[in-house]
Amino acid sequence: MPKEQGVSSHLEGILEPTEPISRPKVKVAGRHFHLPGSPWLRMILGVALVFGGFLGFLPILGFWMIPLGLLILSVDIPVIRRRRRRLSVWWGRRRQAKQAPSEPAS
Repeated sequence: MPKEQGVSSHLEGILEPTEPISRPKVKVAGRHFHLPGSPWLRMILGVALVFGGFLGFLPILGFWMIPLGLLILSVDIPVIRRRRRRLSVWWGRRRQAKQAPSEPAS
């Protein structure tokens, strides 16, 4: 066995991860958005967006920041995650009810 193959096979496990690194992501309107990998960074970003949203009457900042901050916080905070999940289930059921043809009741 040549020496180069032994070195390359040894480095292969180090340089190329065997399992893909999965970053947290959220799905909004059918699109997936990746979030920072660090929980602390997500928490800081989410809280900053929520507080910035409360200043939505100022230029540049807006009230759109509150739901976005809560969405980011829902990755790490179970209470917010449950609320987000309930909302998405309700929204999905509502969409299905509107899309399903209404059958006459007999």
